[in-house]
Amino acid sequence: MTHWFHRNPLKATAPVPFNYYGVITGPAASKICSDLRSSRARLLELFTDLSCNPEMMKNAADSYFSLLQGFINSSDESTQESKLRYIQNFKWTDTLQGQVPSITEDEAKEVHRSLKIAAGIFKHLKESHIPKLITPAEKGRDLEARLLEAYIVQCQAEAQEVTIARAIELKHAPGLIAALAYETANFYQKADHTLSSLEPAYSAKWRKYLHLKMCFYTAYAYCYHGQTLLASDKCGEAIRSLQEAEKFYAKAEALCKEYGETKGPGPTVKPSGHLFFRKLGTLVKNTLEKCQRENGFIYFQKVPTEAPQLELKANYGLVEPVPFEFPPASAQWTPEALAAFDLTRRPKDDGGKPRPEEAVKPVKEPDVKPQKDTGCSVS
Repeated sequence: MTHWFHRNPLKATAPVPFNYYGVITGPAASKICSDLRSSRARLLELFTDLSCNPEMMKNAADSYFSLLQGFINSSDESTQESKLRYIQNFKWTDTLQGQVPSITEDEAKEVHRSLKIAAGIFKHLKESHIPKLITPAEKGRDLEARLLEAYIVQCQAEAQEVTIARAIELKHAPGLIAALAYETANFYQKADHTLSSLEPAYSAKWRKYLHLKMCFYTAYAYCYHGQTLLASDKCGEAIRSLQEAEKFYAKAEALCKEYGETKGPGPTVKPSGHLFFRKLGTLVKNTLEKCQRENGFIYFQKVPTEAPQLELKANYGLVEPVPFEFPPASAQWTPEALAAFDLTRRPKDDGGKPRPEEAVKPVKEPDVKPQKDTGCSVS
């Protein structure tokens, strides 16, 4: 769904050779460093490999992080940090400062699960690891609480989009679809609010995307809520609900244009060009005309001046982050291997810090071409 979900640029990282001359005193330590180099390189390669699938990514990540665990935690299963905890600094770029329209059911499930896993990873980092940093994250940087919370909520919202598309495809009850759309709109509103205190120069484009998705799914909620009201012979209220859907859809269309014109990090996606987006406009128009027609012939009900209050709660399909834990330390981290790292022999000028002039090259992301727009069907 590359051309439906907004994404900030991939984080780039400076090379890490894991060469600790003088510190490494045995073959076990040397083998760990060699494997760290190769597993890290493999993981970074997969970030831009279009043939990569979730299983390949998980295996590569587990391989790297199981080796990295020895640099983080003590190998004796205590809560103490590893003696190597501060031997290496890592340098990353900052994403702010510095989907295909038709998918199969299996692909939809993969997208849905991947987004829930991503939310779980962000949540785990926010709660368990970021607080342990010796230098607090700067305001507006990727590891700052507001950005991590926005990523968590956005992942949940986008996962629920897959649920909504599937519910529409299976012709589930309009009340359920309306509730899911309302909950999804609330997720996007929450993510937008989380970023509201950030510098607009960095966050404006991202926030435009979140705002347009909030309006889009609010329109969905009012549209399907109107269908529910009509089925209950509340035609006047149904008309007012559809009028509100029409208003929010128009707002979403306007925000799509503003989003496209707003400068900021990340490639520009084109939600308004998707059949999934355009179909909602047609659905709202046709349903509203049907309600008005039936009200003129059958119901003769007064149309309320105030829009109905959406107090919808979905009892199915709500997304929660998948709990995440790093893999256990590699079996290579034996007491002998750890002992083979002798920090007393570390050269005085080897601080493990990147040189000031060392620049981190941006990640060259693959140019994913959108497939023929046949609509967002999940079947």
